[in-house]
Amino acid sequence: MKTITTFLPLLTIFCIILGNHKTVAFDKNLKGNELINVVCSESQTKDLCLKVLTSDPSCPQASLQDLVLISLKVAAANASGILTECKTLIDDPNFDPAFQQGLADCKETLLDAEGQLEDTIAATLANKEHDAQVWLQAALAAIDTCDASIPGDDDILSQQSRAFRHLCNLAISLSKALDSSSKMKPK
Repeated sequence: MKTITTFLPLLTIFCIILGNHKTVAFDKNLKGNELINVVCSESQTKDLCLKVLTSDPSCPQASLQDLVLISLKVAAANASGILTECKTLIDDPNFDPAFQQGLADCKETLLDAEGQLEDTIAATLANKEHDAQVWLQAALAAIDTCDASIPGDDDILSQQSRAFRHLCNLAISLSKALDSSSKMKPK
């Protein structure tokens, strides 16, 4: 029963988030910096979008699928950073046991999020954009669970998890655009 009561709120959050992502429209012939500028002009976090998508050396020739993969690579690096910070804090004897338990719970959900990002990359490479979006939503739910297990919202983990959310939302927007463009291609 506990599993169902834990799962239901996460499913509700998942459905709300999935419905709130805007799909970017663009010219299918765009690549590289032109494509990045169009995609990022539609982003709620334009500066982050530009920084992330231009960070990869392949960005001048990047297709939309390449941009999705770049954003996922950066999100995965962010998740690894959060996990490293979490592991460091768990070993800090200055925290009370309840806080350390919250960190241990968070560590487990972060491991899940890393796996979900790997699944997202695999789905993207297999041209299964809808599956990629589902895996990204699961990664977002994992970071929400992590945040809920640790009290407060001004610590370094909270700041990193906000960045993770932005990166996942960017990847979701790009994946939706890729899904839309693949549906427009003649069969």
